[in-house]
Amino acid sequence: MARDLRLFFVLLVISAAGLVPPPAAAAGPAKVPLALYYESLCPYCSRFIVNHLAGIFDDGLIDIVDLLLVPYGNAHVRGENNTINCQHGPYECILNNVEACAIDAWPDLNVHFGFINCVEDLVMNNKQEEWESCFKKQNLDPKPVMECYGSEHGQKLSLEYGKQTDALVPPHKYVPWVVVDGEPLYDDYENFEAYVCKAYKGHPPKACQELTRQYPIVEQVVKASNGVSYDSFDLEELDDNVDGEIKMVGADGN
Repeated sequence: MARDLRLFFVLLVISAAGLVPPPAAAAGPAKVPLALYYESLCPYCSRFIVNHLAGIFDDGLIDIVDLLLVPYGNAHVRGENNTINCQHGPYECILNNVEACAIDAWPDLNVHFGFINCVEDLVMNNKQEEWESCFKKQNLDPKPVMECYGSEHGQKLSLEYGKQTDALVPPHKYVPWVVVDGEPLYDDYENFEAYVCKAYKGHPPKACQELTRQYPIVEQVVKASNGVSYDSFDLEELDDNVDGEIKMVGADGN
């Protein structure tokens, strides 16, 4: 008994002195995987990046998202030399490679997305030849990207993105191809934020709460004809002051 008491008091003193480490903090809810498979000169892709995807950096949704950008799209590899042919021609291959090199040179999502968003904004305005101006606009050193694109390393990056795109299950049918938590959104991709909010397991951030007020999510899950489960939306109570509208949009096919 006396020994047990001594042990108890020793542990009590050690604990009071702060020598016993506190229990490990519980890990927070996992971020929702969000992947965009696209190509640089696709008009639907550039509009999606600039007018929709960029918004998650402003409304805070980026805090619960693990965003992956894959600049390859509907390109194809041909011949023994692994030549990449792009849907919108050779200049698209150049810009796909530039954006792949940007992701490689600046792994920080905020940095490489800022650069890609700048390039795609130029594409939207038919000024893609001015893409090098984005280095100055984003206050970035052009050297790593300029040395990468068109090089063997740049080619290797594009081929790797091609493998990732070709490995999609189900295969992509067009671009932009948006995948949330492993499920493609098909032509409902502009509403990706609602799917991200639904997939997030933690307390919904402010952006999700506001989105729910604008587009109330019906809890009943409907089975789409393509075999993917989607949440339906009640648009009858859509706030008249909300900019934009949910609509079906076209995309670049194969």
